[in-house]
Amino acid sequence: MSTSRDTIAYLLEQLEPLDVRARAMFGEYGLYCDGRLVGLVCDDRLLLKPSPASSGLSEEAAYPGSRPYRRVPDATVDDAAALQGVVAGTAAHMPEPRRR
Repeated sequence: MSTSRDTIAYLLEQLEPLDVRARAMFGEYGLYCDGRLVGLVCDDRLLLKPSPASSGLSEEAAYPGSRPYRRVPDATVDDAAALQGVVAGTAAHMPEPRRR
């Protein structure tokens, strides 16, 4: 099962004030904030890279054999302010993107 475009549109709408974009990757989507990869959207689930901002969220694999990511609960996805906080906080802990 892959992620629907409606899910991506909803996430981007909830995150609208932030510099966020979703990019198709391997049949699913990578989520970028301020040019940094902060997580994945797989099977309509938002999974963030582990960081202090996402501590306390349950860990799940994005796909079989993947590293653990932190699953953002649907209630947080529906709360725009909470979602923006956890995504921006995760981005703040990710390394700067490499310059080409």
